[in-house]
Amino acid sequence: MRIAAAAVLAPLAIAIAWAGGWLWALLVIAAAVGLYVEWLLIVNATQDRRAMIVGVAALVIAGFSIACGYAGGALAVVAAGIVVVVVAVASAEGQAWNATGLLYAGAALLAAILVRLDPVMGFTALMFTLLVVWVTDIGGYFAGRGIGGPKLWPRVSPNKTWAGAIGGLVLSIAVAITFALLGFGKLTSSVALATVLSVVSQLGDLFESAVKRRFGVKDSSRIIPGHGGLLDRLDGFVAAIVIAALIGFLRGGVDGVGRGFMVW
Repeated sequence: MRIAAAAVLAPLAIAIAWAGGWLWALLVIAAAVGLYVEWLLIVNATQDRRAMIVGVAALVIAGFSIACGYAGGALAVVAAGIVVVVVAVASAEGQAWNATGLLYAGAALLAAILVRLDPVMGFTALMFTLLVVWVTDIGGYFAGRGIGGPKLWPRVSPNKTWAGAIGGLVLSIAVAITFALLGFGKLTSSVALATVLSVVSQLGDLFESAVKRRFGVKDSSRIIPGHGGLLDRLDGFVAAIVIAALIGFLRGGVDGVGRGFMVW
């Protein structure tokens, strides 16, 4: 079931990423809403309807705003949503967890759409990030099971090992070398970017595992057969795409995030 789901979902995600435009934006908006709802499920906050309604509305409005090219407006909407969520929730602990969830989903939303918006290198930058995250996960799984050894962080994720982390990193570097050989970026910069994204994606995975362990939850949901929930599958991608977008923005501005990330 796990392999069958991946065999269907991965090509579909690539096809929509290739199409870009509103098709990609709608997919990202739906995923961001799903991430936020699953977050609320994990932290036991779904009973607070106000936080859910405000957060979902903020994500949808922000997604449409950035897809139309209003990045500043989208950022303002997410920030305003976080403020309203904090005000709407009574307990201090609930405020912190709900606001963090909206920040998490909002950052993923803005980054994933912003990277793909670049008409020149958006798809390439997005695919580079996706492939690095995917092979990091695959390499970690097989190296971890095949080699074993010392645990990476047993208190948070008992199944992850240092061998798995290194195996995922090695495969991500292979992706970088392939992109460089195909003419997308220089070898040294591509390897450096892949290394950063691989490490960040693994940290994102550990972060989501830590949140679930804090609340005694095994899977964020069961929406994906054999894979759990959106948070379980997208935790590494969320961390990686946010860093990719930040790097691209610092080097290429709002209109050149993809170029800023890929062209060194």
